[in-house]
Amino acid sequence: MWGGMWEGFGARAPEFLGPAVSCEPVGDCAPCSPDLARRMCVCPGPRRIGIPVRSSSLPLYSDAMPAPTQLLFPLIRNCELSRICGTACYCHHTHLCCSPPPFPLSRLRYAPQKAFATVCRPKDPFWQYSHTRRYATTPQRFYLTPPQVNSILKANEYSFKVPEFDGKNLSSVLGFDSNQLPANAPIEDRRSAATCLQTRGMLLGVFDGHAGCACSQAVSERLFYYIAVSLLPHETLLEIENAVESGRALLPILQWHKHPNDYFSREASKLYFNSLRTYWQELIDLNTGETTDVKEALINAFKRLDNDISLEAQVGDPNSFLNYLVLRVAFSGATACVAHVDGVDLHVANTGDSRAMLGVQEEDGSWSAITLSNDHNAQNESEVERLKLEHPKSEAKSVVKQDRLLGLLMPFRAFGDVKFKWSIELQKRVIESGPDQLNDNEYTKFIPPNYYTPPYLTAEPEVIYHRLRPQDKFLVLATDGLWETMHRQDVVKIVGEYLTGVHQQSPISVGGYKVTLGQMHGLLAERRAKISSAFEDQNAATHLIRHAVGNNEFGAVDHERLSKMLSLPEELARMYRDDITIIVVQFNSHVVGAYQNQEQ
Repeated sequence: MWGGMWEGFGARAPEFLGPAVSCEPVGDCAPCSPDLARRMCVCPGPRRIGIPVRSSSLPLYSDAMPAPTQLLFPLIRNCELSRICGTACYCHHTHLCCSPPPFPLSRLRYAPQKAFATVCRPKDPFWQYSHTRRYATTPQRFYLTPPQVNSILKANEYSFKVPEFDGKNLSSVLGFDSNQLPANAPIEDRRSAATCLQTRGMLLGVFDGHAGCACSQAVSERLFYYIAVSLLPHETLLEIENAVESGRALLPILQWHKHPNDYFSREASKLYFNSLRTYWQELIDLNTGETTDVKEALINAFKRLDNDISLEAQVGDPNSFLNYLVLRVAFSGATACVAHVDGVDLHVANTGDSRAMLGVQEEDGSWSAITLSNDHNAQNESEVERLKLEHPKSEAKSVVKQDRLLGLLMPFRAFGDVKFKWSIELQKRVIESGPDQLNDNEYTKFIPPNYYTPPYLTAEPEVIYHRLRPQDKFLVLATDGLWETMHRQDVVKIVGEYLTGVHQQSPISVGGYKVTLGQMHGLLAERRAKISSAFEDQNAATHLIRHAVGNNEFGAVDHERLSKMLSLPEELARMYRDDITIIVVQFNSHVVGAYQNQEQ
């Protein structure tokens, strides 16, 4: 009935997220076999092993989960854990639960509270048990082969080349490459790309979820429709509404460019459509006859979608699956960084701590980076000041605590996260009337500390405009998993050299290190390997992920390091990095230059 407009809402439904994982006593030295426990373990009694994770389900404050016996036993037996993870773990000296976790809790998007922490440590010093027999095994090296590494890195890559003439005008976008590398299981990041068919331009965005993937999934499906509707002229909105009323087919408003893994929720499509229709009906009623401003359209779309997410959770749904889904979406959260490219007009709308970076090629061939977004977190002084001004002076010391919103949340702007937006009374009412899965959930019943004057969180984006120039070669959109590992200048240099193929011509930089002739020979060999890796990467985002995960101190990809990082089990990967999602948009300099010449 809706024609091609809603064909995107068509694949499998998102999987239910499991319940909270709690740490319970598992007996004497459960990670080891009984025989190994008698011979090697120094723990005095029942212990629990805790590994901090950013949970993929709603309960965020269970910052520890039991390590599976089948995973840790072979790793402990062969000393694999210390070799792969870079963390000293000699079973004949001390048990894993005797050592603090190697992952700093400050990197978690939510700060776990002590009431939910379950990391246990022995109370007695291990020297009391020094009579325990000791056995040492010889570590065995194991690395992924280059084909195995490539298989992992390329599993989620996607590329799209824009036709030089799209039917309306010459496109300023040559195409884009995108890719994802998960650290969470399931991955909490999402990505979207679509061409606006009833207006001009292209939309591209990355979405970083927390407290699970429900909110980032919903936003990745819905936000571009809200933006496209916000950009439509009044006459087109009337035509769409009349077609829906009469049951006529509609022309599509978006052409999606999706990897097969970028699915849409079939079960929620009707609910999502009804909310979107209500939005365009209001736009029709509020028509002022003025030309739509892109910046205003982006802001309105972000805010309206977040409002609909909140309203759908409050109203609920007779369908038990949908009722639980809308609640999971509302109680989880997501940041968003979206670019709208129309000719030489580039708008970037950002909510949260993902980033947009423009790659500029200077006259001498060097590369420079222009930041087109600002992080909305404690490192942004203007954001901290904004929060303090929005709440009473009595909350000045509690609204941002330990560089987190109310001491808990790292991003200061996000979709969902109704625990930082609803009143306490509304939260209790929705939880009590909700499904048992929600009512029995410790996280949903937990009220943030110093919660006096909500809302503390907003989804309103900060929009930055940039007029493209011929020297602006590409745009990188990426979640914070990339920016935590690489500096913006390195990102632009790696992508720029990849796209132009000049990386083999640049002089070797040792970054201030004193190197011997032998070491320089090694660097030359690494650069040769780097050239070959560039040829094997047909996707700029894949090439960037390869460097983000495998770079050594000289900026070259170290296969051994890359293999180790990609070999980490799901339970350990999040300790060392976050999900990484990247979109690299390449601009057509000739078309951009032609636009400039026409206006002169």
